[in-house]
Amino acid sequence: MAINPGVIARTGLELLGETGLDGLTMRLVADRLGVRPPTLYWHVKNKQHLLDAMAAVMFTDAIEGLRPPADAAAWPDWVATRARTLRKVLLRYRDGARVFAGTYLTGPDLPAAMELTLRVLLDAGFTLPDAARGFAAVLHYTVGHTIEEQARLGAGYEHNPYDPKALAEAFRPDLYPLAARAATEVFLGPDPDTDFDAGLDYILTGMAAKAGL
Repeated sequence: MAINPGVIARTGLELLGETGLDGLTMRLVADRLGVRPPTLYWHVKNKQHLLDAMAAVMFTDAIEGLRPPADAAAWPDWVATRARTLRKVLLRYRDGARVFAGTYLTGPDLPAAMELTLRVLLDAGFTLPDAARGFAAVLHYTVGHTIEEQARLGAGYEHNPYDPKALAEAFRPDLYPLAARAATEVFLGPDPDTDFDAGLDYILTGMAAKAGL
């Protein structure tokens, strides 16, 4: 197998299921590829560059086939679909959202996707500042929500603190009736997709109101 940044990045993503972000090392990636660590440094300089490459792979997968909507008025559904697609890709990998957060994406994918998104929003009636801030709000919400969603799996804890029994002990209904209901019925409800979509709807509704749409 030819070694290149893409192969190295996808190998790192595969290893996440076994090691998580904190356990991922350049040596483990090299071992999985059957090469010595110095071989990797010809392609990625250090672990941060490895994470950047892994994030770039996830983003490329998330924007595959990206096209503008046929009708500018359909921008809310279009933006929501983009957010759901990114979340779905991040959820494929243990700590996928943590890997993605704070990385620096090189290459044309991010600016090209941002250019298209801004054009869609401007065609719908947004100003450039409102479109740019709306784009950022949706992106940051998607990544942040997915970090929290993956954290609720309890990886790294001996006992998952998000387990319903543990939550019941922390959020005692007799002392904190509203917080207890919110913790168990809303944030840890049976359908995390509904939870994500509800927050996304708040952002999109706010964007529309700010733009007077």
